[in-house]
Amino acid sequence: MRIRPFRAYALRLARKRRQLRAWRKSRQLSPVALRLESISRGDILLFCTLRNEAARLPFFLEYYRRLGIGHFLFVDNGSTDGSAEYLIAQPDCSLWWTDAGYKQSRYGIDWMNHLLRRHGSGHWTLTVDVDEFLVYPHSDTRPLRALTDWLDASAIKCFGAMLIDMYSDRAVGETHCPPGADPIAAAPWFDAGNYQIRRNPRRGNLWIQGGARQRVFFPDRPEAAPALNKIPLVRWQRGYVYASSTHSLLPRGLNIVYDEWGGEKPCGALLHTKFLDTLPEKTAEELGRRQHYAGSREYRAYGARLAEGLSLWTACSTRYQGWRQLQDLGLISPGGWL
Repeated sequence: MRIRPFRAYALRLARKRRQLRAWRKSRQLSPVALRLESISRGDILLFCTLRNEAARLPFFLEYYRRLGIGHFLFVDNGSTDGSAEYLIAQPDCSLWWTDAGYKQSRYGIDWMNHLLRRHGSGHWTLTVDVDEFLVYPHSDTRPLRALTDWLDASAIKCFGAMLIDMYSDRAVGETHCPPGADPIAAAPWFDAGNYQIRRNPRRGNLWIQGGARQRVFFPDRPEAAPALNKIPLVRWQRGYVYASSTHSLLPRGLNIVYDEWGGEKPCGALLHTKFLDTLPEKTAEELGRRQHYAGSREYRAYGARLAEGLSLWTACSTRYQGWRQLQDLGLISPGGWL
């Protein structure tokens, strides 16, 4: 879709500003354990910002190693629970540390843009949070390399994924996942419907809202619910930047991960495993830090309901059974990749 010259110029300026911000914020990062010399030319790289996720890291690394990630690049934003010490001991992880404000770095995306530009250029890169698990067609039998090879052959530079909130059939505060265990097994339910999609006319990306968080925490203000659209997998080049978390990219054309004319492009899902018994404590911490989007609006919504013994489960919830189920529900698509 063509855009007016003035808007195209404004988007180029926005991209330059974000590149400059990333360079400035890079001075906040202190290298802790860098093993970048071990990265091979064809490696798929994973980029992640975290804080106090020691209990989740063993399964997270196991999951993505199994998919075929060649190297992990982490920014630790002031963890106090041993996350940094755990990552230092992992030979396929590089780690930077900062205690700078998460909000002031545009919620970590300035740090990610710097590392992606410096170390991700020329690689397929996956940018996710520690509670997000990528699922794509055939992900149970085909490594991520099979998908990226097909994307390369098809001249596709980006792969979109919808965030799907996972939860259990118990109260959130009673949904326990032991350290190192599979959080999807602990919280295997999700909303199969209740999603709204529109196109962002400025950047061209899809804007998706709905699911369990909108249903439970924002029933009276659905427009305030978190965005569920993400573009986590990108064949990165030096001129690229994430513009709004991983929801959109610049240049603008990278956001066209859908087909406007009725066909299908390949897309996956990110299974979002936030709703475990660790969430009440994390909510209290984040409300005190006030480092999240819109004055921590999302965490304020959690805090108001979690104390009530909230459960997200309803009789209409669907139990997760694998990628084929998500494809049948229309939530992911092979888009020609068979």
